[in-house]
Amino acid sequence: MPPTDEPPTEVDASGLTCPMPVIELAQAIEGVGVGDTVRLLATDPTARVDVPVWCRMRRHRLVSLEVDGDVLRFVVERTR
Repeated sequence: MPPTDEPPTEVDASGLTCPMPVIELAQAIEGVGVGDTVRLLATDPTARVDVPVWCRMRRHRLVSLEVDGDVLRFVVERTR
């Protein structure tokens, strides 16, 4: 299925602690098509490690990580 031009699905996991940001991301990824992206906002510093590890384990692609103060902004592409 080709990616859509829709804006990415956004999940705001700000204020949630491990493992909730990854759980929220996993649920959101299931709701998008292959090739589409999910933007995850998280404030838990452990998400900086957890999200890339989860992407590798689940074989999804971490497109980007931006840090804005205490907020981590991840963009993850669903690859399968």
